[in-house]
Amino acid sequence: MHLAQVMRPEMFWSHLDSRTKPEVIRELSMHIAAVENLLDATVISEVLMERERLGSTGIQDGIAIPHGKIIGLDHIVLACGMSPEGIDFDSHDGKPTHLLFVLLAPEFAAGQHLKVLARLSKLLKSESTRNGLMQATSGADMFKLLADEDAKS
Repeated sequence: MHLAQVMRPEMFWSHLDSRTKPEVIRELSMHIAAVENLLDATVISEVLMERERLGSTGIQDGIAIPHGKIIGLDHIVLACGMSPEGIDFDSHDGKPTHLLFVLLAPEFAAGQHLKVLARLSKLLKSESTRNGLMQATSGADMFKLLADEDAKS
């Protein structure tokens, strides 16, 4: 599965203002709900924070992939925000998180959800991809870079 199937340029933000994990989850939830009118920011935030209580989705290399399932959602939602300053996201490597990818899935779409997670993880293993995303000056630039990398393989 290619990310192009679930990515939308309006779901990429190049500058997040939040400084803590709960704040950035709320900020991203509000951004997503503003684009996906049928989703509620509070519900998104609660689902993502509930998942964080099970264990941090902050992985390593400045990346976190908060994710969860939303009742009534009928498609995969992938969003990305960047924090130039970095956020303590309880990452496995103890380093600040700069790139946050939110993945929301329908309640019964486990296979599709896992395929998107796997594809995203594969693309983000590339240091040049991570650096390119960090150097992007707009959400549109972030989207284009990830779409281009996704199309290569």
